[in-house]
Amino acid sequence: MKNRIAVGMIGFGTVGAGVAKLLTGNAGPIRRRLGVPLDLVKIADLNITADRGVALPAGVLTTDAREVFEDTSLDIVIELIGGDDPAKRFLLDAIARGKHVVTANKALLAVHGEELYQAASKAGVDIGFEASVCGGIPVLRSLTEGLAANRILSLYGIVNGTSNFILTRMTEAGRPFQQVLAEAQKAGYAEANPTFDIAGIDAAHKLAILLNLAYGTPVNFKDLFVEGITGITPMDIAYATEFGYTIKLLAIAKVHDKDNEAPTEVEARVHPTMIPIDSPLARVGGVYNAIQVTGDAVGDIMLYGRGAGAMPTASAVVSDVMNIARNILTGARSRVPVSGFQIDQRRPLRIRPIEEISSLYYLRFMVLDRPGVLSRLSGILGAHDISISSVLQRGRKDGQTVPVVMTTHTAVERNVRASLKEIDALPSVSAPTTVVRIEGEDR
Repeated sequence: MKNRIAVGMIGFGTVGAGVAKLLTGNAGPIRRRLGVPLDLVKIADLNITADRGVALPAGVLTTDAREVFEDTSLDIVIELIGGDDPAKRFLLDAIARGKHVVTANKALLAVHGEELYQAASKAGVDIGFEASVCGGIPVLRSLTEGLAANRILSLYGIVNGTSNFILTRMTEAGRPFQQVLAEAQKAGYAEANPTFDIAGIDAAHKLAILLNLAYGTPVNFKDLFVEGITGITPMDIAYATEFGYTIKLLAIAKVHDKDNEAPTEVEARVHPTMIPIDSPLARVGGVYNAIQVTGDAVGDIMLYGRGAGAMPTASAVVSDVMNIARNILTGARSRVPVSGFQIDQRRPLRIRPIEEISSLYYLRFMVLDRPGVLSRLSGILGAHDISISSVLQRGRKDGQTVPVVMTTHTAVERNVRASLKEIDALPSVSAPTTVVRIEGEDR
């Protein structure tokens, strides 16, 4: 039996420093759980002079990543540099040399995951990526192991802390998007360039990974519908509250052929969503993340916690390292398939185009306050098979622009888009209609 597990790491930034702190500071408990030491013997980073707040033995740090994946003594390589290249090359090189790998690189996995998974399977090594979705929340292992006996019927996730912080602050303070974004950047919750977060791209990367594990399907990232939060205003949030909803950026996956042993189609989308104000997800505020999963056997469960940050993410990275270490020590290889499904049992699923989905809708029209406008809007919606559930019109200003807000019964997205194209072309409509999809019971 091996007397230690040797680990190397590429990337020594915020999360890398957290991993080093855990492996050194919690070395005792980790050894008690594994039975042997888990030794961090090599770390590669372009900057090895900055103080990361962790003491390391001489010779551990290097600026040459090849010293990590070419080191024959290493059992596991951790990649924490992010991005596409050279991260992908480093991982493939390590796998080709028979090393198990762990990564937190959600963007890489969302786009190139299949190539990495197949390479790991061919080489007979494990690949861990728990930290790629929701930081320290063990959602991926829950899908592949804890919920393995279930058919996953739906999955709703608040998976981006930056967007959740912004929407929470807009709701609490009634302040506009740009002001709250600046606050998030000042507090360190948003990057200087926050595009991936506020445009929904980061959440979509995570949804691609979740789809793979929940349904055993390869995912083409380009097939996912993605819409960000930049169009949400305090006015929409106030109206949502009046209707009994909260607005969250949700990653959504759900099947409709629920009685089939294996689904043939799945909805997969990321966009701002109104959810009932008393629902568990509506109570998830600030930078916290949460995933609500519905299984046919277990029913509804929710996983909640910090989705980012050095130590929560490091916790997930080290948990993967320890899981692989246990496999090494017992002689097991790929005990749990990389996606939770055996390779020959994975099936491509059709991702339903956004135009084909059915949903409830919130519609805010900015119209001139003139007689007949409301009936004209209602008539166009009705002509496209869209039934109105409720209407709010306040602040009458004869001849001036006022908001008219409606919620609909269940409607098909294609019909909604066709009706709004017609409505937005009306002379009495002064701005494009604001649309927010609603998840909940048709009232």
